[in-house]
Amino acid sequence: MNKAFKAPEEVECPELVEGTFFVYLLECSDKSIYCGSTFNLKNRLKEHMSGEAAVWTNMRRPIKLVYFETYNSLVLARRREKQIKGWTAEKKKKLINGIWKKQ
Repeated sequence: MNKAFKAPEEVECPELVEGTFFVYLLECSDKSIYCGSTFNLKNRLKEHMSGEAAVWTNMRRPIKLVYFETYNSLVLARRREKQIKGWTAEKKKKLINGIWKKQ
């Protein structure tokens, strides 16, 4: 791991807010980063933690929420999720650590 990166800290999951959509990053037990989007982040985290959400995170539990962004439309959240999923792990870690800004 590049020494420029600190280990991501777990962030507190926000409450459900009507009309808000989330793009989120999870750090898995193998230090891989999973990116997803949802309208109910608390519920989605429970699904990931129980192994019900995604094969990737199910095989790499435990997971922790390390980053999220909010959007006022599902289209914007999904567009951002797709953008981030195309990034390298290094670039995702920079975003988590505040080195790479939301664009």
